[in-house]
Amino acid sequence: MKMINDSQFEEEVLKAKGLVLVDFWAEWCGPCRQLGPVLEEVSKEFGDKVKICKINVDESPATAAGYEIRSIPTLFLFKDGERIDTKVGFNSQATLEEWLNSHL
Repeated sequence: MKMINDSQFEEEVLKAKGLVLVDFWAEWCGPCRQLGPVLEEVSKEFGDKVKICKINVDESPATAAGYEIRSIPTLFLFKDGERIDTKVGFNSQATLEEWLNSHL
């Protein structure tokens, strides 16, 4: 899992090949903090098949505003730079793994 900011978003997500899951989160958000360990496990499970990036909406407001993030956590799934799916709110590890597998 990689922490990214506004200036890294294009390189790390939009120019990346394959699947990239982006977690829009904030330190003060309870469900976001709950999701962190779940994403760590998902990252271990999928290894190189899915790149997982976290972007803090307080530290990187331009990207969050550009994608009209209204509630967090919001998860975007990109494939070869194109946004293909979205999940909002806390999701279980099983739900996230099923979601990712459906796009592999």
